[in-house]
Amino acid sequence: QVQLVESGGGLVQPGGSLRLSCAASGIIFSRDRMGWYRQAPGKQRELVADITSGGTTNYVDSVKGRFTISRDNAKNTVYLQMNSLKPEDTAVYYCNSKRGVTDYWGKGTLVTVSS
Repeated sequence: QVQLVESGGGLVQPGGSLRLSCAASGIIFSRDRMGWYRQAPGKQRELVADITSGGTTNYVDSVKGRFTISRDNAKNTVYLQMNSLKPEDTAVYYCNSKRGVTDYWGKGTLVTVSS
């Protein structure tokens, strides 16, 4: 079975940094597009960043220059480095794996940016 397990969330002050990790199993990791989504209270889930099997990255405008997505195929892990965090980044962050029309999701990890 497919499992995506996020870690690294927590409470951080504005301007601080966190690195999220997503460990994948049950998929051919190196072939899949991996992504991070987030959902803030009262809002719809949105794509934050994704990375193709070839290493091409994509970011929502609000995080460009602050967040970096990367993948380590040898470890079956995708990362989201988040710098210069803002209160509006507060959300549950979800790991996603995509191949064609098939999607898999992690359970999410909560990031709270507050002083």
